[in-house]
Amino acid sequence: MAEIIYSYQQLFDFTEKIFQHIGCPSEQAALATEVLLNADLRGIDSHGVARLSGYVRLWEAKRVNAKPNIRIIHETPSTAVVDGDSGLGLVVAPFAMQVAIEKAKKVGTGWVSVQNSNHFGIAGYHAMMALEYEMIGMAMTNASPLVAPTFSTERLLGTNPICVSIPAGEEPAFVADLATTTAANGKLEILQRKNMEAPQGWIQDKEGHSSTNAHELKTGGALLPLGGDREHGSHKGYALGAIVDIFSAVLSGANYGPWVPPFPAYVPMPTGMPGKGIGHFFGAMRVDAFRPAADFKQHMDNWIRRFRSAKTVAGEEKVIIPGDPEREMEAIRMKEGIPILDVVVNDLNAVGEKFGVKL
Repeated sequence: MAEIIYSYQQLFDFTEKIFQHIGCPSEQAALATEVLLNADLRGIDSHGVARLSGYVRLWEAKRVNAKPNIRIIHETPSTAVVDGDSGLGLVVAPFAMQVAIEKAKKVGTGWVSVQNSNHFGIAGYHAMMALEYEMIGMAMTNASPLVAPTFSTERLLGTNPICVSIPAGEEPAFVADLATTTAANGKLEILQRKNMEAPQGWIQDKEGHSSTNAHELKTGGALLPLGGDREHGSHKGYALGAIVDIFSAVLSGANYGPWVPPFPAYVPMPTGMPGKGIGHFFGAMRVDAFRPAADFKQHMDNWIRRFRSAKTVAGEEKVIIPGDPEREMEAIRMKEGIPILDVVVNDLNAVGEKFGVKL
């Protein structure tokens, strides 16, 4: 399958115009574009411009409010609940994370849960907002139910990612950004576009048997929790995904479990929904609320350097620190451009034609 290289600016200009055409105010269109393209820059292609048409379809289905009134509906000095007013999660999430940061500035930590939102892109963007304030950042979200709990054939959880970003001194920040499934659904979508099989342990068929068919979800199959099966710890992945679901939605008043709204606009909304929209959860912790920031960052440097110098298994060059691959990819793609699969390019061109915008 062919790829076409685009510069970051080319993709930014195109995407920003699309968001403006669906009615996003200019500032929010720019922010949504920045969040979305951050995924492509960091090599998480499944959550970048490949999803742009999905957001447009959600807007066309009147499930996304292009001009949301994002607001705090409950708060204490260190906590808040934010209502996203059905806005793009790409703009709701940064708003909520900033609330967490402002609270942490005042009282040491800030914790914010969000209801009535939509898909927020990559968790890493939001968690990393805390880094410039010498804070530890956390971001998580629930998502469309595509994951079967251990021993189940029902799809009850999303891929429910978690990101934790931790500042360092001279070393780059530690950024752990991961789905609580063996693989994110976006990776499965990439395999589908490339007509490739999925590795064992990613998915199961509708009867609960392991499968390598990348299209299995279309016939009632499910993604598997981190670990793949009970013998390899899938009960732990299931527990992690459940924690994200509860923090993001049960705590905020959003929908949870099988009632989380699906990302594809053509999939019917669940019946009997107990909450509002998709839920997120954010945290910001001021390092100097625990110890002097300079001391902490010096020891983070020491931690990172010790792990980098770990003895490696044969054939491997080094131990990777969480965040290394994405940071290195961002530097390459900002300089050399972002490769986009031709099927995604065709999809983007179709979106552009709707609004008279050329890629």
